[in-house]
Amino acid sequence: MNVSIIGSGYVGTTIAACLADLGHDVVNVEIDEDIVETINAGEAPIHEAGLAERIAAHAGDGLRATTDYGAVRDTDLTLLCLPTPQNDDGSLDLAIMRAASESLGDALAEKEGDHVVVVKSTVLPGTTEGVVGPIVQERSGKRVGGDLHLAMNPEFLRMSTAVADFLEPDKVVVGTDSSVARGAVRELYEPIVAREETHLVETGVREAELIKYANNAFLAAKVSLVNELGNISKAYGADAYEVLDAVGLDDRISDRFLRSGLGWGGSCFPKDVNAIRAGAREQGYDPSLLDAVVEVNDKQPRKLVDLLEAEVPLEGARIAVLGLSFKPDTDDVRKSRALDVIDYLTERGADVVAYDPVASENVRPDYPHVEYADSASEALAGADGAVVATDWAEFDDLDFSGMNRRVLVDGRRIAVDEGGLEVYEGLTW
Repeated sequence: MNVSIIGSGYVGTTIAACLADLGHDVVNVEIDEDIVETINAGEAPIHEAGLAERIAAHAGDGLRATTDYGAVRDTDLTLLCLPTPQNDDGSLDLAIMRAASESLGDALAEKEGDHVVVVKSTVLPGTTEGVVGPIVQERSGKRVGGDLHLAMNPEFLRMSTAVADFLEPDKVVVGTDSSVARGAVRELYEPIVAREETHLVETGVREAELIKYANNAFLAAKVSLVNELGNISKAYGADAYEVLDAVGLDDRISDRFLRSGLGWGGSCFPKDVNAIRAGAREQGYDPSLLDAVVEVNDKQPRKLVDLLEAEVPLEGARIAVLGLSFKPDTDDVRKSRALDVIDYLTERGADVVAYDPVASENVRPDYPHVEYADSASEALAGADGAVVATDWAEFDDLDFSGMNRRVLVDGRRIAVDEGGLEVYEGLTW
């Protein structure tokens, strides 16, 4: 298929490269000229496992980028992969989505024949049919249900595993009332949904919009519940991991997302949970359980710093923070729990030295007071205490010999060789 993708952030870039890998002819429409040049040069504009080699393989041959919306006229289907940032009240800011829909409509006004528009951005129910469709219809002169066909196809990509998540998903959700759009999306994903392990879920548009929120809200709630149980275990002097390992053996629960620690961060869970909370209130429903989910999550970084301060006076102390990205194998630091930890450490007078394999440069502009090390060993040298905030694989084998006082609070339960670490009872997370 000839496919156009509007937006080249984490989602748009990954999907473009993967669709090219499946044999589709893909053009990425992006307003940032630097990103366009980077992709056309065969390089990845973001750090994501498996992405760079796919862009290098397909750039100029099956994959290209442009700032010209006119490129959509030579395609059969357009995917909207645009950011929907949150407002201060947690609601979605659809300004980017509206502007892109206008530009798309203007471009399609000069195209003859049918066109399929698929929303992949995470949006609340009613957005595809109530915002995107009317705008594209008005600006293009095409008629929804006539020669303009709408669908909602939510993404379930996790940063650091986004390529694998796209190519080997547990489900592909297609929400539409249009047989033309349904057929086009089926064709788009044919090699993927042919997998026995992948479920093709076909619903109405609003159901598809809500599935993404329900998915992430459930996972966020699971993490916060586990952290609550972890905190209770600690209060009783019990090993939370032994408790939760046993709980995870119940096939109704499973062991995934069953590790207590710093909580969830990143670009999706915080925004999606806040959006569905705000959306529920707009509909007259009080989402008290989700409010509690967020409250528990927000307390975790402070609890970690409290544990450290119980053993190390933080005023004037040198504290190493290992990991800055919100999860390993990505350079994304949006809503990273590590940044909250740094904020609390700084408030209490600690001098912070931080290390992350790839994300330091994304933190440095907003945290110029932090010292940045080039390795974990360098960060630990001379430290009075340490915090593990991201479970990078290289932290499985740390050298604590250079620390002034070997005190570690482990927010991610890395595999620590306790023979080289003075472990304080109740202090390891």
